Amino acid sequence: MVAQVPALLSPADIREIAGRLNLRPAKRLGQNFVTDAGTVRRIVSLAGLAPGEVVLEVGPGFGSLTLALLPAVRQVTAVEVDPQLAAELPVTVASRAAQFAERLRVVTADAARISAVPGDPPTALVANLPYNVAVPVVLHVLATVPSLRHGLVMVQAEVADRMTAAPGSRVYGVPSVKLAWYAAARRAGAVPRSVFWPVPNVDSGLVSFTRGEPPAVVGVSRDEVFAVVDAAFAQRRKTLRAALAGWAGSAAAAERILRAAGVDPGARGESLGVGAFARIAAAATIGEP
Repeated sequence: MVAQVPALLSPADIREIAGRLNLRPAKRLGQNFVTDAGTVRRIVSLAGLAPGEVVLEVGPGFGSLTLALLPAVRQVTAVEVDPQLAAELPVTVASRAAQFAERLRVVTADAARISAVPGDPPTALVANLPYNVAVPVVLHVLATVPSLRHGLVMVQAEVADRMTAAPGSRVYGVPSVKLAWYAAARRAGAVPRSVFWPVPNVDSGLVSFTRGEPPAVVGVSRDEVFAVVDAAFAQRRKTLRAALAGWAGSAAAAERILRAAGVDPGARGESLGVGAFARIAAAATIGEP
């Protein structure tokens, strides 16, 4: 038997809930709520979810995406920083999707700071992420929830470009490299600003990712590699020899490390993949006491 699809939220529904709660979207929290049912159906379809999966949804807001996710998976763990919205979400689900209410778990927390997700380990991240914290949230969740195997997130279009950029791209940078440490990412589509309330000043993009193994470099931690990445892009226009001088102790030391890693000291950070950054971090340990 096919499960009945819940009645998804319309723009009028969202405004009714917001009015009842006396809630106005908070710019400091990056709150732009999806009001288009077709968009949330599209997100669920593109996420490629299996019926037995546990989905981690960050920033469920009024529940537009939550209602579409619940029939598709075994459980949705929704992490919401706004206590008022977190308390209202089960009410919305009970009124519109009572048959799926037991599949919902709500956690009132900041997803960028959680150390663990209670309940069954999530296997997928599907979320409309607040614009102002999208990259930190994705990186933090991938670092702290090792059970995540794949995901689909909606972010600001420019951020989507940076997250999925390849070495050599004009927008390739810290988010591109750090996300590549955890997963292979790609653009999965565009989303117009008109599907949000309030309407943002920018368009959005969908980013799909599949977790992979980090570069196989022995004796180097993620934090050590990320320190190299941060230093390389802190002065983006400089050569690696110059950009990494502070990190290495001097320009000469940076050149020695780069050559030991098989990297041209005259190259720039934007030309290197995550594996090369890992080799640089590893080379820095050579000769250390």
